[in-house]
Amino acid sequence: MPVDDLRIFAVNPGSTSTKLALYINERPDFVLNIRHSDDEMVQFRGRPILDQQQFRTARIKAALRERGHRVDELHAVVARGGLLPALASGTYIVNHEMLDELRLARRGEHAANLGAFLAHEIAQEISVPAYVVDPVSVDEWPKCARLSGSALLERQCLSHALNSKAVAKRYARERGEHYESLRLIVAHLGSGISVSAHDNGLMVDVTNSREEGAFSAERAGGVPVMQLIDLCFSGKYTQKQVEALLFRDGGLYSYLGTKDLVEVERRMATGETKAQIVFAAMAYQIAKEIGAMAAVLHGRVNAVLFTGGMAHSQRLVSALTEYVSWIAPIAVYPGEDELQALVEGALRVLRHEEESRTLVLRSAAVIEG
Repeated sequence: MPVDDLRIFAVNPGSTSTKLALYINERPDFVLNIRHSDDEMVQFRGRPILDQQQFRTARIKAALRERGHRVDELHAVVARGGLLPALASGTYIVNHEMLDELRLARRGEHAANLGAFLAHEIAQEISVPAYVVDPVSVDEWPKCARLSGSALLERQCLSHALNSKAVAKRYARERGEHYESLRLIVAHLGSGISVSAHDNGLMVDVTNSREEGAFSAERAGGVPVMQLIDLCFSGKYTQKQVEALLFRDGGLYSYLGTKDLVEVERRMATGETKAQIVFAAMAYQIAKEIGAMAAVLHGRVNAVLFTGGMAHSQRLVSALTEYVSWIAPIAVYPGEDELQALVEGALRVLRHEEESRTLVLRSAAVIEG
């Protein structure tokens, strides 16, 4: 193998799967999605997400052995970042401060919190660096974007930063431009939908799909606040049940009993009126969020980018294009190629194209540099 070849192992833990990839430079040597069955995961029900570390690490190492790959051949391990404190965009070295913060889970339990631990364990064995890239807590907002309308409630910047940033940079690279010189709107259309405004290299606003914006396959997005208050105090639901109604059982699932957009479109094709109305409503809400981000960018937008799993739907892309093509040219990057995005972040650091960042916690303050 040439001396300049870099072997990067990427790990992306999800709630019911662990996605893996081994890259040699930008070329994938193998990509694998390890699915975890209900029978396997039942033992972890009701337990902290980090209790799954040993189980997942064993599955990862077994997958490498089955493909004849040795861990000691790697130059770096990179993983999806979890619910960390607000951070600047970049590639972060996994250090003990980061691991300690993820153990506390102050911003919530999420499968992505496992990423840094899985990468650190594998990397530590062979003394190579472990990284996370653009965690969901990337926050580049101006102060005015944080006010919600109540001094007691501040808007929180949590988003699909990894994929949104990677797609924006890919668009710029394909056109011989610099990401830092463009003004872009990126609509990540996945199980959650986040629409972000990118202004000269900074993601200056984004809808937090956990609590605002358009509804998606399983998330309710922004809902009528007064009705939500009545629901919460009706005595019919516990806090956990309300959270489930909004975050896992909302959106398409709430109306149609499925989270599968392909199934929704099949039902539309049979003439099912309800499926047609719900689909149209989702497209309508996404388009409104894109329009709002155009306002954030003062109407000066170089392109609108569609990405995420639902961007595979030509029907959805066409509906959105009809709404927003007046804003700027449209480009579509279907899927959520987060493994490639992770590898690209690690390669930029290993090739000295950018500096890695370090999370340091001092008196609850976060310092990146």
